[in-house]
Amino acid sequence: MSTTLDGKVALVTGGTKGIGLAIARKLLAEGAQVAICGRDGQALEASRGALGAEFGEERVLGLQADVSQLDAVKALVAGVSERFGRLDILVNNAGLGVFRSVGDLSPEEWHAMLDTNLSGVYYCCHEALPLLKAAGRSFIINIGSLAGRNAFAGGAGYNATKFGLLGFSEALMLDHRYDGVRVSCVMPGSVDTEFGHSGTGKPWKIQPEDIAETVAHLLLMPERTLISRVEVRPSQPAK
Repeated sequence: MSTTLDGKVALVTGGTKGIGLAIARKLLAEGAQVAICGRDGQALEASRGALGAEFGEERVLGLQADVSQLDAVKALVAGVSERFGRLDILVNNAGLGVFRSVGDLSPEEWHAMLDTNLSGVYYCCHEALPLLKAAGRSFIINIGSLAGRNAFAGGAGYNATKFGLLGFSEALMLDHRYDGVRVSCVMPGSVDTEFGHSGTGKPWKIQPEDIAETVAHLLLMPERTLISRVEVRPSQPAK
């Protein structure tokens, strides 16, 4: 494997906490310049400030954006291009989960998940692809879920978006592999974050840093090789 991302520019959506923040920190540690985005301005500034203090203010950009809104995504990608002049890595991590039975899931909640988890990924890919193609040897990594293969009660809306994301990712890979853009989908199981209000501090769960290591491994693979899908699960989940 290669050993560094020096000179690369990455955009991590949903990069203010949890998996996204861990990925941003790992990419910075590997030498990349990193832009993060999030909807919450206060959380964004706090995370950008922490990363800037650790790795250098000039290497970190924070932009407020809701990826479910096309105009916001256009401004986001334009902001990254204006600051860094290129884009080599797009990590689509922003996500939303509402867990109810179909009968209890509101149409508003259904559309919020579709708009963020699926349309948001499409918007980011569509707007970033010209920069990624121009950069060459670039990468899109979509953070999916094992819920994209395994349905569960109360997860119909979330399952639908993650099943869809897996299909989108595989078609995206086929569409643009000869444009110098590699595409991977990382599918974690239970991660120790506050996502979905599942609670934290459970030692058997995957840590966000474990997913960040997985992403870095994909990015540092030889150019001739693509790992298109990675399933990551706790080695000893609670019985």
